[in-house]
Amino acid sequence: MRFIILAFLSILCFSCGKQQAETNKSAKKTFSSVEITPIFDDSISIRAIAVTPKNDLIYGGNKTTIGYYNPEKDTHTSLLKGKVPDSLNVSFRATAYANGNTFGISIVNPALLYKITADGTVSLVYKEEHEKVFYDAMTFWNDQEGIAIGDPTDDCMSMIVTRDGGTTWQKIACENLPKANVGEAAFAASNTNIVTKGDETWVATGGKTSRILYSADKGQTWESYETPIIQGLETTGIYSLAFYDAKNGFAIGGDYTKADANSANKIRTSDGGKTWELVAQNSGPGYRSCVQYVPNSNAKELVAIGFKGIDYSKDAGNMWTHISDKGFYTIRFVNDSTAYAAGKNSIARLIFN
Repeated sequence: MRFIILAFLSILCFSCGKQQAETNKSAKKTFSSVEITPIFDDSISIRAIAVTPKNDLIYGGNKTTIGYYNPEKDTHTSLLKGKVPDSLNVSFRATAYANGNTFGISIVNPALLYKITADGTVSLVYKEEHEKVFYDAMTFWNDQEGIAIGDPTDDCMSMIVTRDGGTTWQKIACENLPKANVGEAAFAASNTNIVTKGDETWVATGGKTSRILYSADKGQTWESYETPIIQGLETTGIYSLAFYDAKNGFAIGGDYTKADANSANKIRTSDGGKTWELVAQNSGPGYRSCVQYVPNSNAKELVAIGFKGIDYSKDAGNMWTHISDKGFYTIRFVNDSTAYAAGKNSIARLIFN
């Protein structure tokens, strides 16, 4: 009996110790500061970045820039230099990475979408000419299927999709999309007004109307949801959208011409975007161009970034801490404490502490 009791106590202690270790491991330290290390400094404005499965970085900017950064070698590669005319001089604010391929679509007329393979081959896979054409963001559902969204050229948001790994793209007909309201468009501020989770897709519009367009089936059918974010002017609305999972989402924006105003510029959903509530009214950050969930934070931790600095929330956006005045346009996390951020003339590695 004594042996049985001792064995039981040993098992109990081991179980308690293991449980405590797992609890300590899962207990994540909240952020109070950020270390910023520049990794790129050039006269290029960068609003689009994406992290590859190997944690390398692709980025798009003005001056016909699509680049690739290898953090192990600390090297940058220009993916278009010498492969498109130097006189092209277009700006990329939407990039994506899928199945070893890099994609970038340019703003304004004509819209040019390039596919760049792992061996460096560059192909122009889509071109659209229209006086109103302006593509804002792009992403992929999987290795074969992707989507890019832009401002209306007709009476709906522009949306193009690929089903063959980005080799060909087709524009979705307006009859299959919600009708755009007068003055409704989108902001090419950080390549984050479109999000995909599994087959689901959310698109944030902005301007005189700021809504969420939703598809449950990879862009086959669409519906729209109203939001309470500030809207009514061409410069107001959602600038950035993030979803932690298929239910929990957050959006931020405001009016970049009134960057300190923090009323009705932060909204949250817990039902997949069907309904939204205003949070942090008249507190926390004003206009920000990008918001992202911190990985492994159970939809609680958020980082918002813009030309006015970096802000952090540990309670799903109810309260915010301003942790840096350093300005950027866009951010992507590599893990739950490290991220890349890009902005005017720079890219940096951010380590949150």
